Amino acid sequence: MKPINLTRRGFLKRSCTTGLGTAAVIGGFGHLGAASAYAQDDYKALVCVLLAGGADSFNMLVPLGDSEYQEYATARRDLALARNTLLPLSGTTSNGKTLGLHPSMAPIQPLYEAGRVAFVANTGPLVEPTSPDTLVKGAAKLPLGLYSHADQIAHWQTGTPDARLPSGWGGRMADILDYTNSNPNISMSISLAGTNLYQSGSFTQQYTVSPNGAIAQVNGLHGDEINEVRADAINSMYRNNYQSMLRRAYQGVFNRAQAANAQFAEAVGGVSTFTTAFGADEFGQAMQMVARTISARHQLGMSRQTFLVMLGGWDHHDELINTQAAMLTPLSAGLAAFHDAMEELGVGNQVTTFTTSDFARTLSSNGRGSDHGWGGNHLVMGGAVNGGRVFGDYPDLALGNPRDTGRGVLLPNISTDEYFAELALWFGIAPSELDIVLPNVPRFYSPLSGQAPLGFMS
Repeated sequence: MKPINLTRRGFLKRSCTTGLGTAAVIGGFGHLGAASAYAQDDYKALVCVLLAGGADSFNMLVPLGDSEYQEYATARRDLALARNTLLPLSGTTSNGKTLGLHPSMAPIQPLYEAGRVAFVANTGPLVEPTSPDTLVKGAAKLPLGLYSHADQIAHWQTGTPDARLPSGWGGRMADILDYTNSNPNISMSISLAGTNLYQSGSFTQQYTVSPNGAIAQVNGLHGDEINEVRADAINSMYRNNYQSMLRRAYQGVFNRAQAANAQFAEAVGGVSTFTTAFGADEFGQAMQMVARTISARHQLGMSRQTFLVMLGGWDHHDELINTQAAMLTPLSAGLAAFHDAMEELGVGNQVTTFTTSDFARTLSSNGRGSDHGWGGNHLVMGGAVNGGRVFGDYPDLALGNPRDTGRGVLLPNISTDEYFAELALWFGIAPSELDIVLPNVPRFYSPLSGQAPLGFMS
């Protein structure tokens, strides 16, 4: 029998490509990296904002030039925004287009002009480099379940549109960088969106919190006298010595979770109030909790953290104009407040925020809304961002253009592999380990080339 050489890289590579390994199986390996944590001043965080439902991003970033705007208005018809309401962005794109923001994104405009926000144009999941010609000839390999909410949101989270893996690219980063944190009780992956694929790794899982903080494992453990009696009974049950291996394992998980919750609550509860004001809406409060958690990074023993925040409701098959305007207001205000809070904490250059979504939407109208699309535009924010620029070629929006696959569903110019690779390398993933995080990345980018995938991170 051929011996198995179980190197750290080989183990993680096998885990991410075959789905092998669970927390129970791998727990005995412990941290597979170095024994010591990074210095606390080497802190970095990635904050993913998921616009769930498929955001119509060609009404968020709109062409302003005479001919380009006319193409946009003709394609979008009743969905087109009035040109004089758009917020102009300085400079031009790589292909010479001037762009403007949706009027409800006013808080983002000055951040862009100050070099703190960049946009990545026409990005989406691709299995391999795909041209309009190969698409027309039927020679292109396409993502599984293209245009499906469930499939496309999974592709953005796993980074593998040609396979349905049980782990995500954020979780695989945590598998590699988990050793940088000194706290074994709380994951580097903090979710304000519940259980998710993006932060699921082979031996690391996300730690879920709410905008109010730690989530109790059992409801009603505190409060009135009856609940206190109930709490005593439950806690007594989890202190028992059980013969059953399964019961002991569950007991251990429960007790560790309770201890982690208490530790998180104490650390975050000690955070001073920000001068920056966050909105009272759900997204604003979620971003405030991310800011409070980052403020407590030293108490939590964190040098690397990822966060996932979800803002749902972007599936605008109807009433696109009014509904999108109403949703972009708290989104933009929450992002701007978070940026200011990071500056207040002195970690503006160490925290990068980026958006994802299931897909963009059709350029053509279905009467009052738009339908499921493919490539779309995304925002990246932070002090390490090469802001004030749009990366990638902003596409032509005339219906029937070479990248139009039908009804203004645009073939992406940039793969999510390139988008995510830029973020992963900044976060601290070594070029030699990038294909563990993103198995398909060599199809689009050579990690050992010494060149940035897109260049939007400094």
